[in-house]
Amino acid sequence: MTGPTQRTTPASAADERAAEALEAEQRLAEQQESARGGARPDWSPLPRRAGLKPSASPLFSLRTPISASARWTLAVLSFAVPFLAWVALSVSGAVDSTFLPSPAAVLKAGADMASTGELFDDLWTTTQRVLEGFGLAVLVSVPLGILMGTFTAGQAFFEPLIGLLRYLPASAFIPLLIIWLGLGEPSKIAILFIGTVFFNTLMTADVVRAVPSSLIDVSYTLGARRGEVLRKIVVPHSLPGMLDAIRVNAAAAWNFVVVAELINSSAGLGYRIVRAQRFLQTDKIFAVLVVIGLAGLAIDVLLRLLRTRVGKWAA
Repeated sequence: MTGPTQRTTPASAADERAAEALEAEQRLAEQQESARGGARPDWSPLPRRAGLKPSASPLFSLRTPISASARWTLAVLSFAVPFLAWVALSVSGAVDSTFLPSPAAVLKAGADMASTGELFDDLWTTTQRVLEGFGLAVLVSVPLGILMGTFTAGQAFFEPLIGLLRYLPASAFIPLLIIWLGLGEPSKIAILFIGTVFFNTLMTADVVRAVPSSLIDVSYTLGARRGEVLRKIVVPHSLPGMLDAIRVNAAAAWNFVVVAELINSSAGLGYRIVRAQRFLQTDKIFAVLVVIGLAGLAIDVLLRLLRTRVGKWAA
């Protein structure tokens, strides 16, 4: 009797042909590699590295939340450390009191100016100038930034000029502003405006451009019109970022106000600093600097609270 007849199915024959074709391609590739100068060199294995060890304290871990008590402790230390260094330098006599007055002398100088009322008058005069100059800059820069960030044509038209003007120092405009506006309040307001409007415009435009395109596309898909998308999607989504830009540039406005008050001023914190410098009254200079810092911090806290209230959806 003969053994069972072995049959080759069409599927197995196709597999054999595919295997033979793959072997032929491999041999051809090896021949081509040899013709180019030898076989491919072996790559050395990557070194094995130990895994990252978890930090013992969240204070030194990347983006790890910390407790409220630790946050408050660090906030207090941020003020206490430089203050204690100031006290140590003044008590040790390492620096002459003419150049670095003690905290007690600064406190006394501030109390003396407050008792006469000149400190509060200067503070209100400077704050009023900041509110007027920087407020005008916000009124111009926010709509312009929204226009540049929303419409490509607006960006193409305005950004080259604003990008150039932002590099011009505001103090360089003082001679022109005196010629154009005189020595009164308008020239001081104009310096604050020039010093902050260009930066706030560009920062606002960057925030508006960060609005996800998917939100805009979905709004159009649901039937919203261009004005509705701008009012209900673009502006609300950008509002927290715009307030952050205002916070940053508000600090710049307080820096420029000292420069502005050099122009024939008879009141203001910047004027008080220049007057104290003439008579080498460094304790008054330090007292005015402390007042400027506290006023700026108060405005920053108010803007933070406003951002938290109107932008609860923002991280």
